[in-house]
Amino acid sequence: MTRIENLLKKLKKQNKKALSIFLTAGYPNIKTTEKLIGRIEKYVDLIELGVPFSDPIADGPTIQYSSQEALKKNINISNIFSIVKNIRKTTKVPIVIMGYLNPIYNFGLKKFFSEAKKTGVDGIIIPDLSYEESRQIRDLSKISKIAYIPLVALTTGKERAIRIAKSSTGFVYVTAVTGVTGARNKISGELIPFLKKLRTKTTKSLLVGFGISNSGHIENLRKYCDGFIVGSAIIDLIRRKKSVEKFVKRLSFNTEK
Repeated sequence: MTRIENLLKKLKKQNKKALSIFLTAGYPNIKTTEKLIGRIEKYVDLIELGVPFSDPIADGPTIQYSSQEALKKNINISNIFSIVKNIRKTTKVPIVIMGYLNPIYNFGLKKFFSEAKKTGVDGIIIPDLSYEESRQIRDLSKISKIAYIPLVALTTGKERAIRIAKSSTGFVYVTAVTGVTGARNKISGELIPFLKKLRTKTTKSLLVGFGISNSGHIENLRKYCDGFIVGSAIIDLIRRKKSVEKFVKRLSFNTEK
């Protein structure tokens, strides 16, 4: 069992939902990313660090913007491992790298997992990696004891969703919308029936992301999943120089009811 699976098991016993916060690594700069993690770690269960990429097909305008700004500063995977190494000196919060296949492949798959293990990464999410092409990544994750976290969309067929869920060694990332990332006022009406159906087919933890941006979303969905992933709303606060710490603290209250 991976460290992330152990964490989620513990939260279930406490009747608490997991709160995972996404940050684009290096946006607006490396120093701010490291400082933010230090400020919010007491309110969150997982930290996701996004690898900036020029063609982020799963991301909406907010995360696209932060990726472009980070790329202007030449943030790359080596920089991100340095961030993880630095924050690991003071934090035990599980850290997940979320990145597209191209930069990871160019870095070198074996080298990526070796560095990830050495620096203290706990999980990997690759949104553009299909289940059918994931065998090598899953094998390397298993060898490195790094959780493999696949995505399931509202459009994923039942049998395929079951196979994808079975491959997870962390949690299943359920996308709340059929489009790209980005804060939404309303979540799709298809989501709760989808979560109910998926719940009957797998015991793996289900965390919902894409569009989750406020306490109301958590309140409405908490009966049907095991946790939440918030990204674009955080990036927007950073861009507007608003307090991420206060926002995350409010969200964390709703995960504990």
